[in-house]
Amino acid sequence: MVINMILSKRALVRTFVFIITLALLAEQALAVSSAAILMYHRFGESEHPSTNIRLDQFDAHLKTLRGGEFTVKPIEEIILKLGKGKKLPEKTIGISIDDAFLSVYQNAWPRLRNTKLPFTLFVATDPIDRNLPGYMTWEQIRELHRAGVTIGSQTASHPHMPRLTAEKITKELRKSNDRFKVELGFSPKMIAYPYGEYSLAVGAQTKKAGFVAGFGQHSGIIHDKSDFFYLPRFAFNETFGGVSRLKLAGRALPLKASDITPADPYLLVGKNPPAFGFTVNGIDSKELKKLNCYASSEGRLRIERLGETRFEVRMTKPFPVGRSRINCTMQENSRRWRWFGRQFFVPPN
Repeated sequence: MVINMILSKRALVRTFVFIITLALLAEQALAVSSAAILMYHRFGESEHPSTNIRLDQFDAHLKTLRGGEFTVKPIEEIILKLGKGKKLPEKTIGISIDDAFLSVYQNAWPRLRNTKLPFTLFVATDPIDRNLPGYMTWEQIRELHRAGVTIGSQTASHPHMPRLTAEKITKELRKSNDRFKVELGFSPKMIAYPYGEYSLAVGAQTKKAGFVAGFGQHSGIIHDKSDFFYLPRFAFNETFGGVSRLKLAGRALPLKASDITPADPYLLVGKNPPAFGFTVNGIDSKELKKLNCYASSEGRLRIERLGETRFEVRMTKPFPVGRSRINCTMQENSRRWRWFGRQFFVPPN
């Protein structure tokens, strides 16, 4: 009788260990080294449709994000884990908001607070210092920070950074960091480049100023091999603000690209159109026949495949002055999309 009880207990222990092992293996199988970052600006400001999300749209986003399919993490946690090569839950999402418009405080903050979803607010300090209409105040920003909201930088005056000299970039970052220290007691470690405009010189000065990550406004998925000073985000506004697009972004997978040309997305004279090329990593070469690239200025582009995993994109005309984008995507058998985007900036003559 006693022997049978001992054997039964041992069997229960083995069963318990087996179940725990299966659970851990399942959790590891669902862990990935990538995440999607969402970007918003205004909330319920219909007079600015290109940067605004309607409140009914935003409510639908929050309901979707709380529905169980996605895991919303603080962006600083996402960056820290990916930078250390650690895994994240599958379909991890980070939420970012640019510019600290007043509608963030009035309309987005109550909703995000009620749903307990973490987010990062990127702030340009000059509009706040000048008490410009339509912007938050320092006290409101402090309120969000005390409640656990991450505060990031968007420089002081929100300039076109690639057009500045290294000295002026340094001055912008130093000025904003000094204001953050006075008003919040610290200087941010993450920055969102104004308008998403980036250059290698901007990245170098940003890193030198002590930042650990910088974000653009090009679509794509961040991953463990990303350039952490030029990270993509999916922008949402009234036109591109449906739940279907949110799910598309949240379910997307990285299209890991290396040896990207041109290395600098700031296109000076003689560099436009760019000789855009990249090497795809970590995907069966047979699957790469599904790859397509699109330019914001001319639609679908011709792709030349050089070897198994090297691709070059052929444009028929230069980008116009200002910001333009190229998105390269391919659909997985799971019906999810791999995504790699790049934003280019052409300065006025």
